[in-house]
Amino acid sequence: MASSAPARWRDNKRYLWPLSLVAPLSPFLGWGAVREFRLGLFWAAGAIVIGVLVPLVDLLTRADKTNPPEAMVEALENDRYYRYCVYAYLPLQYAGLVFACFLWVHAPMGIPERLALASTVGVVGGIGINAAHELGHKRTKLERRLSKIALAQTFYGHFYVEHNHGHHLRVATPEDPASARYGESYWFFLPRSVIGSLRSAWRIESGRLRRRGQRIIGRHNNILNAWALSVVLFTVLIAGFGWSIAPYLMVQAGLGFSLLEAANYLEHYGLLRARRPDGTYRKTSFRDSWNSDHVCSNLFLYQLQRHSDHHANPLRRYQTLRTSEVSPQLPAGYAVMFWCAFIPPLWRRVMDHRLLDYYDHDLTRINVKPRFARRLAA
Repeated sequence: MASSAPARWRDNKRYLWPLSLVAPLSPFLGWGAVREFRLGLFWAAGAIVIGVLVPLVDLLTRADKTNPPEAMVEALENDRYYRYCVYAYLPLQYAGLVFACFLWVHAPMGIPERLALASTVGVVGGIGINAAHELGHKRTKLERRLSKIALAQTFYGHFYVEHNHGHHLRVATPEDPASARYGESYWFFLPRSVIGSLRSAWRIESGRLRRRGQRIIGRHNNILNAWALSVVLFTVLIAGFGWSIAPYLMVQAGLGFSLLEAANYLEHYGLLRARRPDGTYRKTSFRDSWNSDHVCSNLFLYQLQRHSDHHANPLRRYQTLRTSEVSPQLPAGYAVMFWCAFIPPLWRRVMDHRLLDYYDHDLTRINVKPRFARRLAA
């Protein structure tokens, strides 16, 4: 009886995963809505979908607490359908970017409308970093190359190095620039994470090349060749559509990586890995990331919100990630929590008591911002 149970199990979300492709289609959806309703607001279709519609669906649907049986994990991992759902994001991502460039030049719109369209493209690029995140953790050369391509739109190619070889080693510790600290606002965290992650990535990659006896400035440098893709992309777009699109390309790239950093901010806020008796950090566990099991936002983000299992098992594909009762839980999906993060007093009202309760108000177990720690001590 026990052996037949896995055979009866089905992924109820199997045919919902293509919903993730609504995001890269948003420039086209926005254009269609503007033509139909004559309302420039719809140029911000990407922000409307992610910031309004997804949270509403999350609110109206129950959280998904189901996990695939362990006996089904290998079959799910090998099912290429799930990979194609991620691969399909990239051609749509770049089709939307080229279409937006055409619209910035030829569509009758003012600067506010162009900026609204840039916000849509920025959302596409931000979720594109999430697609790159899913691909970059895999061992196949194809997926790793696709990861760099997905990052080109936001000029954030160093993420390819830092996330895998820096963040995953130091997550939920004060040494990790991408792990937010208790008492730290998103607006303080953003430049600290951007600059710190870039420095860390360069340190990691230059060290790797030195150990191999290869030149740091050369084609084998994974940061430089990822950035080269961005340079080529932006050069081709500007050559094709003119310099007038350059400011909007910069805006969308900034918005895209700012969304990634917003995700980083909420994923580990205040969490601190336990130490062994010798002072070294214990292996990353399900307790070291904030989780959310809200269905719609997880479909759009390739189940990124089951973040604890991702850090405990980085090579797991998104369709096999599990939820755990021991993981700290966010009160909403990422789309809602982003809005909270952008408003620091609201964030602290929503999250600080949850963090303190999770650690039984023991500040020694929390990753506290140093200046905030001194204030608490005083």
